[in-house]
Amino acid sequence: MTGTSVRLGANRYGKAETRVVALRRDSDRHEITDVNVSIALSGELAATHLTGDNAAVLPTDTQKNTVYAFAKKYGIDQPETFALLLAERFVAGQPTITHARVAIESYGWQRVGATGHSFARTGPEVRTCVVHHDAEATHVVSGVSDLVLLNSTDSEFWGYLVDEYTTLAETTDRILATAVTASWRHADLPADPAGWEKSYTTAKQDLIDAFAETYSYSLQQTLYAMGQRVLDNQPGVCEARLSLPNKHHFPVDLTPFGLDNDGEVFFAADRPYGLIEGTVIRDDAPAAGQAWE
Repeated sequence: MTGTSVRLGANRYGKAETRVVALRRDSDRHEITDVNVSIALSGELAATHLTGDNAAVLPTDTQKNTVYAFAKKYGIDQPETFALLLAERFVAGQPTITHARVAIESYGWQRVGATGHSFARTGPEVRTCVVHHDAEATHVVSGVSDLVLLNSTDSEFWGYLVDEYTTLAETTDRILATAVTASWRHADLPADPAGWEKSYTTAKQDLIDAFAETYSYSLQQTLYAMGQRVLDNQPGVCEARLSLPNKHHFPVDLTPFGLDNDGEVFFAADRPYGLIEGTVIRDDAPAAGQAWE
């Protein structure tokens, strides 16, 4: 039998979701960092796919061990800084590895009590970053996921297309709720590592403020306002991408119980849900390359 003519396409491999909790104990006031690190490497790896020759492969177990060792040697201050260290290590350390993608989820903790060693998880939002690094360029995308927001009024939805399957009633007053996943691409990397924290804090607050301050006729309109606010307030950010599920709240019919419901009691639906996604980008933004992959 003659084999089908095929070739190896784009590929990468790595160690996903290495969870690291790092403590600094150099005083009675401890510091905690809690991250989930996912690595994907690519390069001259055709042989391992085509013949099983692993001479070019850095084991994923080695990648995991590098994460733990770097957490000890360098600490984990900002997720972007740690991701950059790892990405540069993998590309510089192995001639067969030409590109590294390092993604980090960072889980927040806040200090509680008076002991200096007690903490409570914050959230549910999660700080995120993705770093792409090779000989040609370095791209950093920061972000946040599961940032849950709700406006109890100042949202309308009407004037939309209608066909024979449309049952949705127009409304001039509704709850608007979402769980924001947002990412923003840096055109300029902060010279000071503390700049990553400032950028994240500013962007998160911009997202919240724009959501709260926009009188919304559509979730699409709100999305654009949120992305624009991030770019307006951070010259070093050139592009913002947002994914906003519409967390529907439906008024409950209380008439069977002899009760009125004047926008006071709602059923929070789990699924299905509308999903609104979009990008806000500067006209002069540099090419993204592999930044969003």
